Amino acid sequence: MSAFRMYLRVVSESLQPEQISERLQTGPDEATAIGSRRRPESPQRAHSTWIRHASAGDGPGRPEDLEPVILGWGVPFAAALGRLAASGAAEVSLVIVQELTDPEDPQQKGIWLGAALLAWLAEAGASLDIDQYVYYGDDQ
Repeated sequence: MSAFRMYLRVVSESLQPEQISERLQTGPDEATAIGSRRRPESPQRAHSTWIRHASAGDGPGRPEDLEPVILGWGVPFAAALGRLAASGAAEVSLVIVQELTDPEDPQQKGIWLGAALLAWLAEAGASLDIDQYVYYGDDQ
C-alpha cells in the first residue's frame, strides 16, 4: 500500500454534485449531496462534495507519480474548475494524504510538487490540503 493518496475535492453549499458535474462537463469518482446523511441518525449534510481520485495504477503513488495523472486531466478541466471557484459557488482543493508507518522508508517521506502542477492548481483556483498521519511502533 502506498504512503500517499491524492484527490481533487470540490465542496459547495449551493450546488448538488450533478450541477457541479454539469459545470465541469465530467462526473466524479464519488460524491455526497446536500441533505444526504452519513447514517439515518446523522444530521443532514449542509454541503455537497464532488471528488476525483488520482491513481497511478500499480505504481508507488508518490506525489510525483500522481502529478502526471492530474496534469492529464487537462487545462480545460482546470479552467472549468477555476471558473467554478471564481463564481463563489464552490471551493476547490487538491488533497494529499500521507501515512507514515516506517521511519526508515524513504518512499514514505517528503512531498514534492512540480511547477506544472502548481500552475494547474492556480488555473483551477485550487488550494492545497495536506493531511499527514503518523503510525509508528505499537500504534498500528
